[in-house]
Order: sequence, then structure tokens, then C-alpha cells
Amino acid sequence: MSYWIERNPVIVLLMIISLTYIYGFENLALGTDNLPRPTAPTSRMAGYYLYVSNTTSKEDGHLCFHEIQTVNRTPSEDQILNCSIHGRYVIYYNERNRGHTYPSFYSEYAYNDLCEVKVYGCRKNGYFGDTCTLRCPPNCQERRCDIHTGHCLGCILGYQEPSCNKVCNKQTYGLECAHRCGRCENNESCHNVNGTCLRGCEVGVQGDRCQNECQIGYYGKNCRHLCSAYCYVTSRCDRYTGECDGGCKPGWIGNACKEKCKPAYFGPDCSRKCGQCLRANECNNANGICSKGCSDGFKGDYCKEVCPSRFFGPNCSFTCSNYCEGNGTCNHVTGICNEGCKEGLNGRLCGKGTSTELLSCFNSTPFVLCIVIAFIIVLSGTVMNCLFWKRNNDKILQNSKDQAMKKKTDVHEEAMEEYTELEKFEKTHNLWQYLEKEN
Repeated sequence: MSYWIERNPVIVLLMIISLTYIYGFENLALGTDNLPRPTAPTSRMAGYYLYVSNTTSKEDGHLCFHEIQTVNRTPSEDQILNCSIHGRYVIYYNERNRGHTYPSFYSEYAYNDLCEVKVYGCRKNGYFGDTCTLRCPPNCQERRCDIHTGHCLGCILGYQEPSCNKVCNKQTYGLECAHRCGRCENNESCHNVNGTCLRGCEVGVQGDRCQNECQIGYYGKNCRHLCSAYCYVTSRCDRYTGECDGGCKPGWIGNACKEKCKPAYFGPDCSRKCGQCLRANECNNANGICSKGCSDGFKGDYCKEVCPSRFFGPNCSFTCSNYCEGNGTCNHVTGICNEGCKEGLNGRLCGKGTSTELLSCFNSTPFVLCIVIAFIIVLSGTVMNCLFWKRNNDKILQNSKDQAMKKKTDVHEEAMEEYTELEKFEKTHNLWQYLEKEN
């Protein structure tokens, strides 16, 4: 079938020949009216296209031939065109576009002067050879192969030409092995058909084919790790290592900013030292504030301010003793007077006298009277000691007498008992015999 299509300002000629079913093409023979040269068809057919397609659209087909001769009296009216392809439709196409300059021997309009089109090849799909009895290799795409060599006219997914019996080379996959593998773990090759990475992805990429970079906020193998919330640019890090963009926020260290400052340190890079927090508690790792208060002798949010002069203790709430010597200042932690106590006072806070009586004397009576009072105190102590000694001595003497009397009584009673014993032995024996018997 053939028909004209005129699209002003261009004229297009399209002829479609249907073969009813798909053929394995070897070549095409085109015939005209066989008039002797030079004849009209040479100019009228100049510049034509010949396609083989499985549909009626030339855009879906394979271009077998384009007549591009620029010499007069070409093309040859009768032609044999090699075209090893499979298809159902032969499409002849020519055009004369208005506004386009063609060679002088081109006709003004496009014509079709073909009388016949012959197709040579195997009528049965999937076979090749002189008699079309040999089967095409199993991995040929749609089981189509060159009808002379048997080489596949395209391979199924994952295999490569010419015979499609070899899988794709390393790092390639898919149709005609035209696709590159993604970044599989350890640089392994992907699946030759679908391109998936069987052992997962390298760090920094994700997806079945490992071709997608980690989304913002993720990093590592298969992008399953979250960037630290303590990155200086929140949750932005290197997709391979997790190293934070711009470093860490104050209070955190490490490449991934997941390590808190060590106790007693805070701030950027954990480079600042905490103040005197209460009971050695650590300060806030980010801003250094002592949330539980300060140790004795310090004040302020950071507990780095020493108590003002004449103050000490918790929150600097105590005043130094009025009895501190000199300028009246004391240690900001303990309250101990820096220059000691005033005369006559002692103790940590200068609150005790050296002697209550003597202190009273020095403050209110003449010195001589104080000496007398001190002498009386010493004398009274001496007399009391003498009386106590005498009393104890008398008691000791009385105890000695009592023990002596008791001993004398015991000796007398023993003698009486032995005398009574002598009355009992027989008079026929003398005393010495009795004593020997007893012994």
C-alpha cells in the first residue's frame, strides 16, 4: 500500500509494506519499471529512506538505507540492500520540504516509482542457516539472530554479543551490558541482569543498585547512621565518615560529635575548664554553668568569682569575724582570719578567749588583781590535791590492818583443826608412825 501525505508547506511520501508476520531479513531487492538510464526515477527517488519495523511507525523501526548520493543519475533504479534485521513492516519514506535546498537533480516533489519489493531471509523466527533450520542461541533477544552467522541481533538482559553466551563484564549489567554497576561493597560486581548489589553498598550510598547518595542527615554503610544532632550545622555531616560540617557544637568533641566533654570541661572543643561547682559536680558541658550551685567561697553562674572581701562560705553568705586582726579579712573558703586573731582571742574564727577569768581581768581590773586571783586559783588547787591524797592514804592503811587481822585468825583456826586430828589416831602407834602412814 502507498499513499501521499501533503503537509503544507512540505510534501511527504510514505509507503508501508506489511509482511503479515515477522521475518528474519537478509536483504531487500527494490525494482522499478526497468526503463533505460537516464530516467525520471533517479531524481524522483533521490534522498529516500528505507526502514524495517515491527510497527507501522518508522520511528520504532531500524533504518536499513538512506539514499544520500549527490551525483546526478543516482540512485540505481534496481537495488539490493543488505539489512540483517527482524521485522514485519518495510517502510519507504521520502520528502521535499519547502524552504530546504536540495541538489539540482532532485525532483520538486517526492515520488514512489517502486514496482516491487522482495524480502530475502528466514520466514520462521528463531532460526538461521541456508535452510533456516538451525536454532538461534537461547540468550538472543527474542530468539533473533543473523540468518547467516547465527550471531544474536541483541542479547537478553545480562549477556553480551556476539553469541550472548557470556555474562556482562565486571561492573556492567542490563540490556547489551550498557549500564554501569553502582558502588557495591568492596568494589564487587553487581548482578548482571538487574544491577543489584548482592552484599550491600559502600559507605555513603544506598539503594538496591547503590547509586543513590545518602540523604542529608545520614551517613555510613547503606546510609543507616544519623548525623549527630550536635554538629555545628545541625545534622549535616560527611556521608562517608559522619564527620560534622563545621565541627561540633560547644560541649561535644570527636569527628562525629557524639562524645560529651570530659568532667570539669566545657565549651567549644571542650577547651574550657569548669569553675568551682558544688561538691565537685561537673558544669554544663555546653555553657559551663554550675546548675547545682558553687563550692564554699565562690559565687556566680560559673562559680569562678571569689567571695568579696570579708565574706566566706556557701554562696559567700557568711561575714568574717569581727575579731580578725589587721584589715579584718578572712579566707574566702574557711573563714579563718588572714592575719590571725586580735590579742586575747583564738580559735578558727577568733571566737575563744585564752582563759575566761584572765580575759575578764585584762578587760576590767588592774593587772595586780589578776595576778592575785590567779595565785588563789593555783593555791586552791594545791590544797584540794593534798586533801585528796591524804584521804586516799588513810584508806590504804585501814585496808592493810584489816587484811593482817584476817590472816591471824585463819592461822589460829588451822592449828586447832590439826590438834583435833591428833586425838583420833590409836594410842598403840607413836606420832612418827602416824605421820609416815599419812604421807
